[in-house]
Amino acid sequence: MNELVLMAHVGFGMGCIVGAVWLCADVLHAEEANRARIRRVSWAVAISMWLAFLIGGGWYVISYPADKSIVLKGPWPFAHSYFMETKEHLVIMLLLLTTYLPIAASNNLAASKDARRLVLCVAALVALLALLIDGHGAMIAMGVKTALLAKPH
Repeated sequence: MNELVLMAHVGFGMGCIVGAVWLCADVLHAEEANRARIRRVSWAVAISMWLAFLIGGGWYVISYPADKSIVLKGPWPFAHSYFMETKEHLVIMLLLLTTYLPIAASNNLAASKDARRLVLCVAALVALLALLIDGHGAMIAMGVKTALLAKPH
């Protein structure tokens, strides 16, 4: 069951990344014809991020303490002490940016170059930050794996 929860967490996180990149492409070519789609995709990015956060947060509270003790005793304790601790703080910025995205995308992007630039910058930051956080998650997973595969001395 833990694996399914983690896969849902990663899946919604990847949905956030893909949606943010899609949004960048649409915003670069903003016109009246894709105005509704830009708004829908911006909402999808925000909802995907919040679902990833809620699922991951639930797993963190319920299941991560056991993994944390394994990681800290293994050969990669920095997987928790650096990567998890950093991820916890970066996620707050990502939540703020993705929550703001539908608000910014509600402007008429076809008519306003400044509004278009703002949404493009926010969506690009979301994609980059989410990729960074995904990499942190991979390092944490490797911390667990290396600890479980480590030979006892």
